[in-house]
Amino acid sequence: MAKAAALAVCILALATFAHCHPEVFDIEGNVYCDPCRVEFETRLSSPIAGATVRLECRNSEFENVTYSIEGLTDSVGHYKLSVKGEHEEDICEISAVKSPREDCNVKFESFEKARISCTENSGIKGDIRYANPLGFMTEKSSSECQEVLEELGLLPVV
Repeated sequence: MAKAAALAVCILALATFAHCHPEVFDIEGNVYCDPCRVEFETRLSSPIAGATVRLECRNSEFENVTYSIEGLTDSVGHYKLSVKGEHEEDICEISAVKSPREDCNVKFESFEKARISCTENSGIKGDIRYANPLGFMTEKSSSECQEVLEELGLLPVV
């Protein structure tokens, strides 16, 4: 009986050790161009390749940055950042920092950041976290936008 109990303790200790790994979370998302200046994607939106995104984690009082990493979007406007460490006590947010497109580089006013959970204690299974899409706007709204917004029921049909 004592041998069985000792064996069970050893197996549990090994299982716990095997589960202990440095936390790494992959954060994925997209950056797009909004030609209608509505700060959400429409059929006229297009991906922005080479956009700079930044993830910052701050302590809960928003005083100190505890982790920061930047990355670029690929040819289809998609980015993937690897965040190291457990950030259960932090508030982590992704922001679109810079657009390489001169015709689409005005920052969003309302949705400039996407909040991300970088902890294993969040109820989210797995190590991949998906951020809400971020973007930039054109200086002026495209002439095609009225039709698109009417299709979405956001403008009265005249």
